[in-house]
Amino acid sequence: MDTQTRRLTLGAQLWTGGRDFQARTLELPELAAGEALARIDLATVCGSDIHTVSGRRPGPFPSILGHEAVGTILATGPGGVRDFQGKELHAGDRVIWSVTVSCGQCDRCTAGRTAKCRSLLKTGHEPLDGPWGISGGYASHILLPRGITLVSVPDSVTDAAAAPAACATATVMAVLEAAGELRDKRVLVSGAGMLGIVACAVARHRGAAAVQVRDLDPERLSLARAFGATATRRADEESAAGVHDVAVELSGAQPAVLASLDELDTGGRLVLAGSVSPGPAVALDPERLVRSLLSITGVHNYEPRHLQQAMDFLTETRDVHDWDSLVAPPAPATALGSLMSPPAGGILRNSVTFF
Repeated sequence: MDTQTRRLTLGAQLWTGGRDFQARTLELPELAAGEALARIDLATVCGSDIHTVSGRRPGPFPSILGHEAVGTILATGPGGVRDFQGKELHAGDRVIWSVTVSCGQCDRCTAGRTAKCRSLLKTGHEPLDGPWGISGGYASHILLPRGITLVSVPDSVTDAAAAPAACATATVMAVLEAAGELRDKRVLVSGAGMLGIVACAVARHRGAAAVQVRDLDPERLSLARAFGATATRRADEESAAGVHDVAVELSGAQPAVLASLDELDTGGRLVLAGSVSPGPAVALDPERLVRSLLSITGVHNYEPRHLQQAMDFLTETRDVHDWDSLVAPPAPATALGSLMSPPAGGILRNSVTFF
């Protein structure tokens, strides 16, 4: 077991509402059994954080935002901690951690839906005065509580590749698991943000016969081709009915949901993952669903296995795709407020560091 941490402090960019962040020094709590303390080596800015500060999604404040990060274990509580594969973790080990923290005992957890635990805590979404105040990646350190999933990061995977895995890459693993077998399938990816780009790469890696991507941004469409898409088109172009076996909708736009459903062939499956904010209802034709044997499912967050799958995928494809190219060079944490807008060009993630 690693040495218990003494009373130390951390630096944090505390979100105080709107687009305002304040530099604060906070005291680290004593580590309890099953907990660990990690230094944040790199944190990336997810689109949901941008939505939070812009008011598109609610969030408690003051709080430490940031749920995509990679760090180094500094200390563990009594009894130590282990990663998803059962390896005991020690000071100096690099890890990523899950977006969700579950109890492991409620009916949802025991049914395999830990992402919807009845006492769920979420990384980078907890109030500073709550039970897990030191929960976000926009700080020099993070407290990793019992119930969080830890995955070791191989030396061959860079910080820039590892940090988004805790949200975007792991979520894609859950989405494409819900999509079913992809070998020889015709796949539509709706939305070429970070999730869409990863989905292209994973779908091709799993043997999809074709991967078509729809988006409004020509630079993102070009990026999709570099990461495995076999065809691209603008989202506002007319679509052909019944040409895909699988559609994954990652933009959350109502027209994109309808277009994705329209393009499914008989027996097709639509997986919705981008619709995470309130929006207009979508009208469905139940007769077509029945006669064409279509299925629709939703995915929100992911299970522990998906985080490990994300890291395994990044390790396997490190020489195939330039994952670092999707993340901007790290800016100092003091610049965080200015980074709370979508990055330009082919960059899909801004990043910050405290060191």
